[in-house]
Amino acid sequence: MDHDGMPSALREVCAERLGADLAARCLTLARPGFALTEARPGQAAGHSRFGGLALLEPGTPWPSCEGFPLSLLAVLDTDALHPWLGGLVPVGTGLLNFFALDSDSELSDPAALELSVQAGYDDPRCGRVIAARADAAVETEPPARASDFTPTPWTARPGFVLPDTWDPAWDTLDPGPDVEGIGRAMLGMHVRNQLAEGPPPPGLLDAEGHLAFGRPLFPTGSSPVLPDDEDPNTYHHLLQLDSQNEWYIGGDGGCMHWSIPTEALRDGDFTRAIPTPDIF
Repeated sequence: MDHDGMPSALREVCAERLGADLAARCLTLARPGFALTEARPGQAAGHSRFGGLALLEPGTPWPSCEGFPLSLLAVLDTDALHPWLGGLVPVGTGLLNFFALDSDSELSDPAALELSVQAGYDDPRCGRVIAARADAAVETEPPARASDFTPTPWTARPGFVLPDTWDPAWDTLDPGPDVEGIGRAMLGMHVRNQLAEGPPPPGLLDAEGHLAFGRPLFPTGSSPVLPDDEDPNTYHHLLQLDSQNEWYIGGDGGCMHWSIPTEALRDGDFTRAIPTPDIF
């Protein structure tokens, strides 16, 4: 994989299936990201993992919603991921701890469900991202009533992620003169259908499963629900967490996402990160 730009093999395959003009336009929407899967011993992306203990700097308060403790769901080690992100995340950001109100898993406290019904899964108080310098972070035990999930180290496979079929990012793209009718009206579906005609393009990540950065998958066909009807195109995706053994979200299922204004991400201000879940 060419860390200095879009790999030529990806450009070539997209040009073959979409035409050179449309491919060039579409790939401007592709963002670098990582497919996260369970790591074999010695292959983890730094401290990246699902569950386990939070890695916080001493004195950092444990996040809560209305006095109820959130649960640590994941850690991303941006020092290990930084070379692929092209300066998107400031150097030295370190570890990102992802917290959310666990109201659905078998480990959840009954009071968490009552709180989630009142607040809603996408209430900014119900999800938090806390950064910690890797050289200063220490393992931090969860307080009472917070869920404590078994740690699963992650390996991170780099690649590029195109917007989901119904992502509003497609509305910002002029498909060019060669795309007409239904293809123009439903550009995301048109592009994905064309790219599916053959083996997966090299370097293009499928957004299924756990995903760091890149762009989120919204199986319900929606897009991130943001405060005050903000434009999703001004936000950047941080983490997509799919339901798994110990943890899941929503009565029938769903994906947990965290998003952040792009300007805040570039400034390293993770206090502005918010939960943007997609519940089936």
